[in-house]
Amino acid sequence: MSANERPSGQQPKTYDSAFLKACRREPVPHTPVWFMRQAGRSLPEYLKVREGVPMLESCMRPELVTEITLQPVRRHKVDAAIYFSDIVVPLKAIGVDLDIKPGVGPVVADPIRTRADLDRLRDLTPEDVWYVTEAMGMLTQELGSTPLIGFAGAPFTLASYLVEGGPSRNHEHTKALMYGDPQLWADLLDRLAEITSAFLRVQIEAGASAVQLFDSWVGALAPADYRRSVMPASAKVFDAVASYGVPRIHFGVGTGELLGLMGEAGADVVGVDWRVPMNEAARRVGPGKALQGNLDPAVLFSTREAVEAKTREVLDAASDLEGHIFNLGHGVLPTTDPDALTRLVEFVHERTVR
Repeated sequence: MSANERPSGQQPKTYDSAFLKACRREPVPHTPVWFMRQAGRSLPEYLKVREGVPMLESCMRPELVTEITLQPVRRHKVDAAIYFSDIVVPLKAIGVDLDIKPGVGPVVADPIRTRADLDRLRDLTPEDVWYVTEAMGMLTQELGSTPLIGFAGAPFTLASYLVEGGPSRNHEHTKALMYGDPQLWADLLDRLAEITSAFLRVQIEAGASAVQLFDSWVGALAPADYRRSVMPASAKVFDAVASYGVPRIHFGVGTGELLGLMGEAGADVVGVDWRVPMNEAARRVGPGKALQGNLDPAVLFSTREAVEAKTREVLDAASDLEGHIFNLGHGVLPTTDPDALTRLVEFVHERTVR
């Protein structure tokens, strides 16, 4: 029996958490808070346990993953944990020759740009990522009533890394393939949707209370291109995990013009970066979705008074939403003062207590 299969009438310990209530657009005791990249370089305890361990290796050590995932929950008292991993982990697991280079990001040795290259993307099996199942089992035991968020990279963003060979400012090879060979592009994204769906199923069956699909680079696209060339693959991922009944979150950077379409793709919660006020984001997304966001991560480098003022702006703009999860508009920046995050959680909780 998976963690999300239970006897009739028996709910998991996390069911009544503020985070899951907000995802379901139900009344909450306070606005729940978690941060993208809350487990990571901003924490001295993270730097200590990661010392000398390459990034991808650290994602494959269950005990280490468990410790890193728990660190921000202990320190900041956030309302949800997010599983420590990287969006390229499933690609590495199926044999793609890649590495995460410090200061650069994921780098692919042989970019995928032809139909023959598709054969290198085989199906992902649970055995390929056994360490995820093991770590999530350990985490759900430790977290108790605190939800654990699983995640994966969306097909477009994974495709961009694979086609470009690494991070890209302009995505020229990606767009050249998308426009120049739309059938190969569609087949590539469909293959990646299958891999991503399998990766999310492993996480949900191991105990994830919710999942987030990160489409970090999709803001580079116009809405018409997103609808035609990306949305079908993202929708396939959301459909693949719909039967589990766990909330599905969709997030991208620079996606103000895509928010409505990202909601249409099938998410229950749409993540909003800091460029669009929450009330305007709600108008663009439309009814029936919770929203997540959206303090600018750079605000945390300012004074305590400035952080609180900007946080009030976010909360005020979100005051009429059906469901709101407070988060940053992107990930925690590496040199962020951890105490600023702890104070931010306390401030949001105190200001929104019902």
